[in-house]
Amino acid sequence: MVGSRGAGAPAEHVEAHPLRLVAVTHGEPSSANREAVIRLVDGVASARPELDVSISFVDASRSDVAAAALGADDDAPAVIVPLVLSAGFHVRTGLSLGLDRRGAARGSADGVAGATGTGSGTRLAAELGPDDRIVEVLAERLARLKLADTDAVVLAAAGSNDPRAVRECFETARRLGHRLGRSVTVGFIAAAIPRLHDAIEMIREVHPGVRVVVGSYLLAPGTFYDTAASVGADAIAEPLLLPGEPAPRRLVELVLERYDDVAVSRLERA
Repeated sequence: MVGSRGAGAPAEHVEAHPLRLVAVTHGEPSSANREAVIRLVDGVASARPELDVSISFVDASRSDVAAAALGADDDAPAVIVPLVLSAGFHVRTGLSLGLDRRGAARGSADGVAGATGTGSGTRLAAELGPDDRIVEVLAERLARLKLADTDAVVLAAAGSNDPRAVRECFETARRLGHRLGRSVTVGFIAAAIPRLHDAIEMIREVHPGVRVVVGSYLLAPGTFYDTAASVGADAIAEPLLLPGEPAPRRLVELVLERYDDVAVSRLERA
């Protein structure tokens, strides 16, 4: 587990001795992916210096994902913020059940959607999306490609076997379309349909000659982004986080809001 600290103005609504924030991401990150995600967590720590902020890269194949996320301090109260855009199996099953096995009470008792609690005070926050702040970053990434009025936009999402996660991706595409003033097609890289390459081919059959531009509904560089870049679109936007740039302020705010939704609710119940 990698800790991080920084400078910044503390939020007035945070309790004097707040729960620590554990940002969790799963998979085996490349160096670019790891650096990009750490930049986000560094931004969170800098914005809220009174928080104990750490990050955990969890192997999703582990039988106890929650134990891997919390590490040696699993008895210390915490809010786990999953750094995922849509909550599929690894969040709703891996983390939630892992916390439940530690004596968790369902988050509905807290009045916080998507939160799960344990007897030790650990809570699971909701996933990051859908959210209009993510949409704004997606639009900014697409703007770097000099998006033209005639371009067709496809939103590339990782995909999931969880129907709710799939619906969340379509909701993000709807919001992005509203933001851009044009329709946005969804294409999934794995697990769900339509597949990204099928979505691109369909657009080219219906609108031959148009430039097909892919927006990356992906948190950071990695295998999914490499796959999306190889399917034959005319251009692909960068993911939300980049190793060579500070994390977008909107995403930092989003992570802190997910934390606050749980931490403040716990304070109000105390």
